[in-house]
Amino acid sequence: MKYALRQMGLAGAIIVVAGTAFAASSPSDPLTRDPLNSVMWEALRDQYFAGAPVVFDDAVRVNAPAAAEDTRAVPVSVDATALGHVVEMVAIADLNPFPLVLRYHPGTAAPYIATRIKIQQATAVRGAARTADGVWHVSGVMVDAAGGGCSAPPASYAQKDWADHVGEVQARLWPANTDGVARLRLRIRHPNDTGLVDGIPAYFIETLQVEAQTPGGAPELARIDSLEPVSENPVYSLDVRPPPDATALVLRGRDNQGGEIRATIPMPPPGAQPAMRPAMSLKPADQPWSVGQ
Repeated sequence: MKYALRQMGLAGAIIVVAGTAFAASSPSDPLTRDPLNSVMWEALRDQYFAGAPVVFDDAVRVNAPAAAEDTRAVPVSVDATALGHVVEMVAIADLNPFPLVLRYHPGTAAPYIATRIKIQQATAVRGAARTADGVWHVSGVMVDAAGGGCSAPPASYAQKDWADHVGEVQARLWPANTDGVARLRLRIRHPNDTGLVDGIPAYFIETLQVEAQTPGGAPELARIDSLEPVSENPVYSLDVRPPPDATALVLRGRDNQGGEIRATIPMPPPGAQPAMRPAMSLKPADQPWSVGQ
């Protein structure tokens, strides 16, 4: 059934919560009560956190509008930098047909991610971050919405040449600050179809990884495992830490139908104010092509 709760493990949450660690054994325990009073919290907690310790923690900050103007593209950010080292993060929209939005593995990047998501109806939107001790730190906000964001067909399907542009990447990379952190903003052309329209299969980006191009190799800086609720033509903001000898960042990805996404993003000179521009990309057939400078 299309609206059945997805059976998936939890990894990398985008959720903001404040509170005290609790055990999942007693739903009546006041420490297990959801501050957002979502009817789905206990089921989502048991499914995605699988008995791991959870704490509602204001150190995780979730930002989203109180009311969604466009339910197909609701801006959401999760910031867990106050926790220090974070192993993984997740984002969840409780009442979506597919509650799990994405998993983020920060690697050497700062534990911060921003994107746009689809929302089917008014819902709690959560972010969660797992620290090295195995504890999930959770937070969230309520987002009011008229509904239908997940079941609406992608607008790009109305364009005759939409398939010719799937996988195109625009990128903006700021110079690193004194802590070595550089803001990376990505926009990828892709319908990210949920598959909820009868007769149209799901078609969405599954994974994206950011690597550094260095003389000694290509270390991974961060990885996103995304799912159906991420918006059409997804936009991501990450805070990565490129090695000092990096000459460029490389984006590699794949969608659920085997399509590949590849792009090279040159490192900006110190003090530069780069504009959002097309990145040098490779089509899935590995034929080089440029979409401009």
